[in-house]
Amino acid sequence: MTDGMSRLVRAGLLTAVTDGLFATVQSAVTPGSTVLRLWQGVASTLLGKSAFDGGIPTALVGILMHFCVAFFWSAVFLFVVMRSSWIRRTVSTPSGVVGIAALYGPSIWLVMSLVVIPVLLHRPPKITSRWWIQLIGHIPFVGLPIVASIANGAARGEGSQRA
Repeated sequence: MTDGMSRLVRAGLLTAVTDGLFATVQSAVTPGSTVLRLWQGVASTLLGKSAFDGGIPTALVGILMHFCVAFFWSAVFLFVVMRSSWIRRTVSTPSGVVGIAALYGPSIWLVMSLVVIPVLLHRPPKITSRWWIQLIGHIPFVGLPIVASIANGAARGEGSQRA
């Protein structure tokens, strides 16, 4: 496996697990919410409202979708790192990793919650306290796993096509 591919696999898996656990805990402690409903809600973006009647099978579809999204955003970041010497230099230091993660994680949440999900569900987003918690939570639970995993070796230009 190439270095870039191993970084992508590490980033995708780590992000899917950390963000999934974060969302799961948030659902478990939020009044009126359940973990099953969280993952059925993810599945409902593709399956429609019937996902909420599908029990564990549709929740598992939601978890699979979550992993796919984590790999997608990890791949996007790897693509950017491979083509930007500035990003590679920036993420070569711990403070650079944290700084880029603090931008990238919330950016993912903004795109997903304000564009992708509303387009798929045909309704505007609901900006609640939970939405804001997710925005901030995307720094340590999404941005950091992606950036730190992809940054490992990036400063040397490994897998890069342009300097």
